[in-house]
Amino acid sequence: KEQSSEASNRAYHRTVRICAAQSASSAHKIVASKMVAKEAIPLLTPHKMGQFELSHRVVLAPLTRCRSYANVPQPHAAAYYSQRATRGGLLIAEATGVSATAQGYPETPGIWTQQQVDAWKPIVDAVHRKGALFFCQIWHVGRVSTNDFQPDGQAPISSTDKQIMPDAESGMVYSKPRQLQTDEIPLIVDDFRRAARNAIEAGFDGVEIHGAHGYLLEQFMKDSSNDRTDEYGGSLENRCRFAVEVIDAIVNEIGADRVGIRLSPFMDYMDCFNSDPHALGMSIPIW
Repeated sequence: KEQSSEASNRAYHRTVRICAAQSASSAHKIVASKMVAKEAIPLLTPHKMGQFELSHRVVLAPLTRCRSYANVPQPHAAAYYSQRATRGGLLIAEATGVSATAQGYPETPGIWTQQQVDAWKPIVDAVHRKGALFFCQIWHVGRVSTNDFQPDGQAPISSTDKQIMPDAESGMVYSKPRQLQTDEIPLIVDDFRRAARNAIEAGFDGVEIHGAHGYLLEQFMKDSSNDRTDEYGGSLENRCRFAVEVIDAIVNEIGADRVGIRLSPFMDYMDCFNSDPHALGMSIPIW
């Protein structure tokens, strides 16, 4: 009986130790889980973005959808964007062309005609009814295009006349661009200004200028795609001049609090890269 009792005691204490270890492990997991949750909380905390108050920091990035037939936003876009809207959240619309020469992809929306502006209005209203903010990303693809996308089959415009190398994987061949003349550049700046004004008329809360990913603004900013000899080429300051003029024109039109810009100084895309991306990246804050 004594041996049996001693064995029972040992089994009991072993069970207690196991239970205690399991309890400690569970407690540790709970604490760790709470710590992870606590660290993740800032994503869901309010943020003041200029004049705008966001209830959280989850933002819908611009996503090209190629479903705006004849470059006119379609009614189904109201459902697409409103499904992704939350009260106090921020959405950025798909890249939207500033002019007829800005096109380089099939069925992408524009905002240079009254028809396009009117088509955007119910889409923006649907987002606002959900309590979200809505910015329009405005872009010009520059040489990332073909003659088929251009008015009257003309050559795409760019900072250069150098053609993008054919994409071996997709087989895509971009057309040879035409280098913009110096006196044409203010006209493109004005296209961006009018597009921003139209975006506000359509009800958007602001605009994001697409200055990244090898498109027109970046074609000017990066030395691989800017071989100009005028005031828009050569030095880093000159190469950034076009982008700065676009920003200034839009800020003067709709106000600084309504304007953002997307940049990718370190990216090599569409044969668009910079020999000193760090210098380009560091120059951006001092504009």
